Amino acid sequence: MADTRASDTEAGEAASEPRAASLSSKLLWLTILFVMIAEVLIFVPSVANTRVRWLADRLNTAAAAAVVIDAVNEMELPQSIQDGALMATGTKAIVLRKDGASRMIASADMPPVVTHQYDLSAVTPVGAVIDAFDTFLFGGDRVIRVYGPVADDPAMQIELVLADAPLRHAMLIYGRNVFFLSVLISIITAGLVFFAINRIMIGPVRRMTENMQAFSEDPENPRRVIVPRQVGDELGVAEGHLAAMQSRLQQTLKEQRHLADLGLAVSKINHDMRNILTSAQLMSDRLSMIDDPMVKRFAPKLLRTIDRAVSYSGEVLAYGKAREAKPRRRFINLATLAGEVRDIVTEETEADITYVLDIDTGLEVEADSDQMFRVIYNLVRNAVQAFGADPTDDPALVRRITLSARRSGAVVEILVADTGPGLPAKARENLFQPFRGSARSGGTGLGLAIARELVLAHGGSITLDETVAQGAAFRIELPDQPVPLDTFRARA
Repeated sequence: MADTRASDTEAGEAASEPRAASLSSKLLWLTILFVMIAEVLIFVPSVANTRVRWLADRLNTAAAAAVVIDAVNEMELPQSIQDGALMATGTKAIVLRKDGASRMIASADMPPVVTHQYDLSAVTPVGAVIDAFDTFLFGGDRVIRVYGPVADDPAMQIELVLADAPLRHAMLIYGRNVFFLSVLISIITAGLVFFAINRIMIGPVRRMTENMQAFSEDPENPRRVIVPRQVGDELGVAEGHLAAMQSRLQQTLKEQRHLADLGLAVSKINHDMRNILTSAQLMSDRLSMIDDPMVKRFAPKLLRTIDRAVSYSGEVLAYGKAREAKPRRRFINLATLAGEVRDIVTEETEADITYVLDIDTGLEVEADSDQMFRVIYNLVRNAVQAFGADPTDDPALVRRITLSARRSGAVVEILVADTGPGLPAKARENLFQPFRGSARSGGTGLGLAIARELVLAHGGSITLDETVAQGAAFRIELPDQPVPLDTFRARA
């Protein structure tokens, strides 16, 4: 009881886990994360390009002013005009190089010390990214030198000396804007992806999960079988397979319940049947004492039949538990056993059927005599019933059942064949299945199921011979019981 309460408590805790651990929540957070990663991959080169573009704009503005000043006046400009040019371009010095000569267009009174220099004509993508992060992390108080060709005249080159504080400030503003824009895009994209995938995938998966949970609570309720959606995607196909599996499981549960009820009913009948058979056995013993030829002929067969009935009755409880008694293997004469089956079936049915025994009189098989009798008897009885189910009533129709056997090494092969109408397709699909493998209407299919179970208990196999064109034929293969090595050495 304590274990049960603990299990219930654990189940309750598992059921009450926060929704943050659900598949949909994980999908939402993973979508946001992946979109943010994509935005970061876009952000890095875009920031590097912004830095290069900002420097190029400053270079082009200064180049335009320098070209105009150079064309107007070759003389040195007054300091006031230089200060105005420097203020307008946001630089500390402007130098124009032309025809191998350099001219100072404008310069502060105290030129600062340059710590870094950059050539915009030789910028590589990797170098741009490295320079951008260098400015981000360590810039703000440095003076840099930037130079490159004039756009209108590649033969001319402009050179600027400026502080990188405005550049870093511009990059920080751009990075901040890109960051918030990336977050907004990530949230919107994640929301759209989440709702789309939640509707297309998570919703149907949750529906199947809830259905499986409900089905496990009451698997015999037909209303708990999932109704597949009429869609052609993988989840729709999965729902179809789940519905088919649940339907087959319900059918199997019904059959198992039927078998359980049948086992209980047989067990109840068995109690009284054993008393009746015991009385019949005593009367048969006295009947065998009568000095009458007819009685002398049938009394031994009657006694063996009643003995088998008593034995079956004693083992019926074991069969009710879905298992047969372990075979008591002895060497038996197969021709004698097959002849006894033929005689009993002939007396029981009185049908106009020809029996052919193609078995060597000296052929022996190591098996349980009673169980092998039941196997062959069930197969022969099924063949007789198949003739009875034949709708034709032609006196020229051949009604023959053939029992043949041969030994091949340590394996004995037994063949029970008939010239009947054969097995229908439905019976072939459910062969050896109780209540489903019957070849005739109203049959239970238990005969083949019992025969298969007994043959498997002997370590053998029973199959339907598909090579037979007319009628039906069942092939049984029984191996000899292996001898343990220690036993063999002891005998030697």
